[in-house]
Amino acid sequence: MNLKQTPLYEEHQKLGATFVNFAGWEMPIQYKGIVEEHLKVRSAVGLFDVSHMGEIEIHGAGASDFCQKVTCNDITKLKPGKVQYTAILNEDGGMIDDCTVYMFHPEHFMFVINASRKENVLNWLYMQQVDQVEIRDRSQDYALIAVQGPESSNIVSDLIARDVQTITYYEFQVCNVFDQAIIVSRTGYTGEDGFEIYIPISIVKNVWKALLELGQSKGIAPIGLGARDTLRLEMGYRLYGNDMSEKTTPLEAGLSWIVDLHKGSFTGHHALKDQLEKSDFAKVRGLVFLEKGIPRPGYEVFENDEKIGFVTSGTYSPTLKKGIALAHIKTKSKIGSIVQVDVRGKKYNAKITKTPFVEGSVKK
Repeated sequence: MNLKQTPLYEEHQKLGATFVNFAGWEMPIQYKGIVEEHLKVRSAVGLFDVSHMGEIEIHGAGASDFCQKVTCNDITKLKPGKVQYTAILNEDGGMIDDCTVYMFHPEHFMFVINASRKENVLNWLYMQQVDQVEIRDRSQDYALIAVQGPESSNIVSDLIARDVQTITYYEFQVCNVFDQAIIVSRTGYTGEDGFEIYIPISIVKNVWKALLELGQSKGIAPIGLGARDTLRLEMGYRLYGNDMSEKTTPLEAGLSWIVDLHKGSFTGHHALKDQLEKSDFAKVRGLVFLEKGIPRPGYEVFENDEKIGFVTSGTYSPTLKKGIALAHIKTKSKIGSIVQVDVRGKKYNAKITKTPFVEGSVKK
């Protein structure tokens, strides 16, 4: 199998990265170690290459209505320069993908989607396409770098030669670097204050090197996908393919806050309304281990010897120094309840808890 490589692949090699196959991409899993990289982001600042993500633009007079129809959040709450977390659903309410939507103006939006779901999303959007709507796959035009951590704002301010405090959480601005336009978005997947920067392929190496140089005094370091996963899990952020799928609704994924059933009809609306009225569905919740052990996806969860669900994402938390997990469990099991997770034949006590598991520095 020929794996895809991001435009920064050679830079990762120079930095001593260990690579892994991620959604058909040869991506850096770590450089110096997952725990060290994780703590670097929590305490200072880290640099991520996430150029495998997909970018799809929606243009035309019907763009706003189209985006409103194919997503479950309310697009009308957006205005130019704003970002929204949402999901694209099928008719049964299942999640084709979770994504962010960027509004440039009422006739120009951009969906940022998971690498593993790009073809599925594109095919679905083409099936829904109507007059006065143009769908453009821009994934080959953009590279994507994330700068994450408490020191990130100082470094990005230096890069774009302006104060990034004018960009608030889930907002973006188009800036000029190396004589080309880039998109600087105050978003991320770590729970720390940070930015995601969409960059033309032709200058991405220059931007990567500039960020490493500008952040040197702040302790910046490249961060792999291993730490990205532990960071997102400490925040309770869902991962497509683990915590949600086309057979999982946003309600079951614990993402009811991105669903607006009052905005009018959208794809999956009736299925979600019916599910909410029945209110007997299992959903994803947080678990914290009360004894030494590390949960992994697929491990079964019990309460009073009754199987109530299974782990969807699990890891060792470098911050809490204990096992944490997201698990798809029956709603009758309440926050604070003690349950047992079967780890290779041995049951470990864990507590059902709210997420996030830790507090980051993100400024909402």
